[in-house]
Amino acid sequence: MTAITINLNPIIELTDNQFYQLCRENPEVKFERNASGKLLIMPPTGGETGNRNFEISIEFGIWNRQIKLGICFDSSTCFKLPNGANRSPDVAWIRQDRWDALTPEQKEKFPPIAPDFVLELMSSSDSLRETQAKMQEYIDNEVKLGWLINPKMRQVEIYRIGKPVEILASPQELSGEDILPGFILNLSIIWR
Repeated sequence: MTAITINLNPIIELTDNQFYQLCRENPEVKFERNASGKLLIMPPTGGETGNRNFEISIEFGIWNRQIKLGICFDSSTCFKLPNGANRSPDVAWIRQDRWDALTPEQKEKFPPIAPDFVLELMSSSDSLRETQAKMQEYIDNEVKLGWLINPKMRQVEIYRIGKPVEILASPQELSGEDILPGFILNLSIIWR
């Protein structure tokens, strides 16, 4: 099942605070909001995707604790992008100095910042076209590096600012390049 889109704009255009309150009042529903203000209801993941997401998050958490250059976020974190969209990547990372520039209130709600890095892990119910568009939206909104991991196709798409998308077939590992210094993701946790 792909995301369900609801257009409330003809009735009400939700402010950032109203959208935040809607999410808080409905914690069992994962909402995103696109740049035109339409609500997206994201389906829950299945067991395989949830486990893969967890394993990936562990790898990022261990690396981040060792390098101490930024902050990691899981898939329940919603970011307010410069284009107005509210998005929740499966994994996100922000350099410490950029995070520290936010106010405590901005950090508490949906941070108005594009992460430096995002990762989206495709589940069997995700639309490839929609997820690719979401990845491009991240890059268009100042995300410096993005990985779209597609376990079913054993493929990774790498998104970078100002460069064409790089597609890798069954890579064994991914490098965080200069955005995530020293980070290597071993993909054996995905290609099982």
